[in-house]
Amino acid sequence: MKYKLGDFVRFVDERREGYVTRIFDEQMIGVTGDDDFEIPVLASKVTTVHGHQSGSQASGGEVRGTLAVPAGEFKTNGVYLGVVSDVKAASVVHFHLINETSYQLMVTLITEKQQFKGEFIGILQPKSATAIYSAQLADIQVWPKFNLQILFYTQQDMKPAQPLVFSDKFKAKDFAGAKKPLPVINQQGWLIRLDEPEMVIDAEKLKGSFFKPAVEKQEVEKPLSEVDLHVEKLRQDHHFMGSQEILRVQLEHFKKALDAAIVHQLPEITFIHGAGNGTLRNELHKQLSKHQKVQTFMDARKEKFGYGATKVLLK
Repeated sequence: MKYKLGDFVRFVDERREGYVTRIFDEQMIGVTGDDDFEIPVLASKVTTVHGHQSGSQASGGEVRGTLAVPAGEFKTNGVYLGVVSDVKAASVVHFHLINETSYQLMVTLITEKQQFKGEFIGILQPKSATAIYSAQLADIQVWPKFNLQILFYTQQDMKPAQPLVFSDKFKAKDFAGAKKPLPVINQQGWLIRLDEPEMVIDAEKLKGSFFKPAVEKQEVEKPLSEVDLHVEKLRQDHHFMGSQEILRVQLEHFKKALDAAIVHQLPEITFIHGAGNGTLRNELHKQLSKHQKVQTFMDARKEKFGYGATKVLLK
């Protein structure tokens, strides 16, 4: 396969162009144009647009040169994976290996999904970054397992660092936090540290941990009278979540808000669940019908919510 995610291509037989946003197999790819509609197409039916940089190439940030660093300034920690969205095809993310150390890094990445596949091999200079892998954002649940191996090298008089091995499969929760500025590549994205700094144990804090006072009773925050259960209102990482996980998050938020309303003795509370296919609405109604503290429930005002909200009267 000569194409990779984020490549800009043009159709051979028609006047259409776009970005590669999915690779189905060796012969078939998905191309997304300006209309955000992905079209499956044979790889042989498109051609690369020369002179156009993909989002992963445009990120840059790679620095050359291995100047000697004074021993006191030699940085031994700071190896990260930075995950950023493609600047043109937002449905694609690129993994960058970021080296903030003073070492040169010798890197290999092999993915594992039924079979092993070599994805990247190279040398990463100090204070630099390079793109090592790309993936379709919505396919996180079927991403392969990463097997990343890193050797540390320097010509300076420094104690050799232990090789770094990262072997794991990413999950949606790994990207639950907000995006932040990434070092070296100066883009917004998710940052995953691969080398943890050495833990320094504070003897006094350790001693104090054995004599902690009893945990104070936790305050329950009063909920709003209208609770929006649309997943985009609840989680920033909803793009990575499957339908079952979305439903679980929505139901957890529903239960928490309902319990808080009961604790604060609210007379009523409205849950905005949307119309959709009715799955969330039916699950809410099923649980409300069994709840001892629920007097009754009904569709909320249709002129305001349509059929997308349920009003709950509490005992």
